[in-house]
Amino acid sequence: MSTDLSAISETLYVPMAGRIYAHKYFPEIISDDKLDLIKKQIPKDIDIFKGQSEYTLLASAVRSKNIDEYIKKFLNTAPNSIVVNLGCGLETSFYRLDNGLALWYEVDLLEVIELREDLLGKNERDISIAASIFDKNWLNIIRDAAGEKSVCFTASGLFYYFKKSDVIELIRNLSSIPSSQLVFDAVNKFGMSRMAKYMKQLNHEDAKMYFYVNDANELAKEISDKVSVAEERDYYSRLSNKKGMKLSTRISMYFSDKFHMVKMIGLKLN
Repeated sequence: MSTDLSAISETLYVPMAGRIYAHKYFPEIISDDKLDLIKKQIPKDIDIFKGQSEYTLLASAVRSKNIDEYIKKFLNTAPNSIVVNLGCGLETSFYRLDNGLALWYEVDLLEVIELREDLLGKNERDISIAASIFDKNWLNIIRDAAGEKSVCFTASGLFYYFKKSDVIELIRNLSSIPSSQLVFDAVNKFGMSRMAKYMKQLNHEDAKMYFYVNDANELAKEISDKVSVAEERDYYSRLSNKKGMKLSTRISMYFSDKFHMVKMIGLKLN
């Protein structure tokens, strides 16, 4: 199994560690048996928990929980549809949410796709695409597969690493797919400074971060007059049960939401 990953690709271990931690200690956030398989196959020289606190681990797990909820709602209204995970990393949402009807596509760089398939194997309805998310060619695969089906794009912990102009161009490209929507997480400007500090703590400061959103409606206007905001809410707003968490974790979650430092954003693209 190759572990020769770029600076940005190496960050895929960060959210995976959070899901593994939550699966063991807080299964009401994430319960995912695939994580047991992944954990056993991680090379011994990679410490996925290094530099992490309970708060940072659960922050990653809550991101998956938030996006899972959005996908569930999408699949309830459009069971025979398409879900596309942009910058999929080692996310296993397909195995948690598969309804037996929808097609799933996992888009990431070749090095990540190879690692993903080594760890998870392949599934005929969970299709890997080795490509940069900024390469327009892979969108033709989605367009051909979709036909008249609805499409939900997800971007989990992804956009931070790219400049705003690049993210806007990407979303405009995604909007060329009819009946499509996008869900992603974002920080505000204050939250960005906290994220940069966190990545330095994890020795990932070489994975530079740029993108933040203060107002989803303003972002939608910059993208296109056809894009609208379906959802904008605080990151921990649906995490009602914090029983068993450290006081420091609960305090960090409280202040994150109070100052809107991290949010979930859903956009209707057309």
